[in-house]
Amino acid sequence: MIKRLIPVVLLALLGAQAQADEASEVAAIKKMLAQIVPDETPEQITRSPLANIYEVVYGAQIMYVSADGRYLVQGDLYDLSKRANLTENTRNGQRLKMVKEIDSSTLIIFKPKGKTKHVLTVFTDIDCGYCRKLHAVMDEYLQAGIEIRYLAFPRAGVGSKSYEKAVSVWCSSDKQAALTEAKAGKTPAKKECKHPVDDHMALASRFGVTGTPTLVLDTGDVIPGFVEPGKLSAMLEGRQAAM
Repeated sequence: MIKRLIPVVLLALLGAQAQADEASEVAAIKKMLAQIVPDETPEQITRSPLANIYEVVYGAQIMYVSADGRYLVQGDLYDLSKRANLTENTRNGQRLKMVKEIDSSTLIIFKPKGKTKHVLTVFTDIDCGYCRKLHAVMDEYLQAGIEIRYLAFPRAGVGSKSYEKAVSVWCSSDKQAALTEAKAGKTPAKKECKHPVDDHMALASRFGVTGTPTLVLDTGDVIPGFVEPGKLSAMLEGRQAAM
C-alpha cells in the first residue's frame, strides 16, 4: 500500500512545487511590467509552449516574457508542426471576447431584412474615404446577409472635426440616418449628449486598431480596409466552412 502511495505523493509534491514556481515567475513578470507599462494591467499571464517563456495578454495585443521577467519578445509564435499561428489564435479569442462585451446599445447597427449570416464589427471614421465607400454599398452587404455594427474611431482624435461629427451622429435621435448623411458628406447638426465615442476609441486601442475602416469578423480575424461585399461574403463563407 505504502509503495503504491509513494508515486502519488511525489506527483502531488511536484505539482505543488510547479505551482509555487509558476506563481513566483508570474509575480516577477507582473513586477517588471508594472514598471514599463504602469497604466495597464495584463488580462492574463500563462505559460507558453516554449520553456521558461510566458504569454502576456493586453486586450488583443500579445507579448512574450521570460520567466525571470527580464526579457520581452514581441512577435508571433508559430507551431510549425501544425502550421498554426498560436499568437493569432490568442488574438482572435481576445477579439471575440471583447466584441461580446460591447454594449450593443452604443453601436449603430444595420441589420439584413432576411437571415443574418455573419456579423461584422467595424471601427469607422466619418471622414475616411474608404469608410464612406464601404457605407455607400451597405445595401449589398445586407443583401448578402452581413450585419454591420459600427463603432466610432475618429482618427484625428478628441476635439477634431471628425470627433465632433461622430459625437453629433451618435447623439442623433435617428443615428442610422445621421450616419448615412454624414458619410455622404453632409455635416451633421451639432449635438451633445452622454456618448460612447471616447469608449469606442479606448476599445480601438485595445484591439490595436490604427486605421479605418477596420473590420472585425465573427471569427475574431481582423481585416484592415474596405472589402467589396461579394468578395467579403465569399471570404466569410470560406472561413466558416474551414472551422
